[in-house]
Amino acid sequence: MPLDKFVLIVFCCLAGTAATFWLTSLIFAAIAVPYGWLALIPAGLVGYIIYKVIQERLRNADDDHYDKMEY
Repeated sequence: MPLDKFVLIVFCCLAGTAATFWLTSLIFAAIAVPYGWLALIPAGLVGYIIYKVIQERLRNADDDHYDKMEY
């Protein structure tokens, strides 16, 4: 396995762990504090924006110019 793929896998695992920890701490804070559920609104907006950015990058035909190259 190339080093760059290994680093990408490790980075994705660490980012997923950090995102899970962050979301869990927001949920626990929302339970412990009155009106703490309002903190989940920015988290939802950030998640929605990340989702839309990823979808735009995957569906953009202009980014596929490397797919037509011969190796």
